[in-house]
Amino acid sequence: MRERNTRFEMRFAGSGGQGVILCSIILAEAAFLAGKRVAQSQSYGPEARGGLCRAELVIDEKEITYPKVTQPNFLLALTQASLDKFGANTAEDALILMDKSLLEPDDLGSYNVVALPILHTASRVVGKPMTANIVAVGAINELMSIAPEEEMREAVKMHIPKGTEEINMLALSEGTKLGASAKWTVALP
Repeated sequence: MRERNTRFEMRFAGSGGQGVILCSIILAEAAFLAGKRVAQSQSYGPEARGGLCRAELVIDEKEITYPKVTQPNFLLALTQASLDKFGANTAEDALILMDKSLLEPDDLGSYNVVALPILHTASRVVGKPMTANIVAVGAINELMSIAPEEEMREAVKMHIPKGTEEINMLALSEGTKLGASAKWTVALP
């Protein structure tokens, strides 16, 4: 009998300064708090702010023997350049979560694409554009059930500046609402 695959690979991409790396760190922390094994990595383009950056996360119930993402089951794209570069480099049945402002490339036809107003929600609903990564965390967790709400809230609080808890909890809540509105969910293997 073949053992079921419990490994899940995630890629987060956007522009330097959007917080995609922190997004992956928070999700890794929450998964760890929920009892899963995680491996997180990141890379920046030649420019720290404004250049393309990405982070990767492997989540597994078992020991992670190879910590790098080879073919992600999930992609978060917050910029057009990141969607264009990484969109077609995912597993066949991958979930691609993109900001609603992006134009979907023609070659994403076989993927599960969810477009949500992440950037708009951060700037117009929460009132702080820099909370887009926390809005994304809420949406991703709602779509993928990475960790229970309490662990997710704890992970966010561990990685945000003191004094910003209220605005970040609002961003997390608004992101959760966005994820719920997508009516598309997947549980990690």
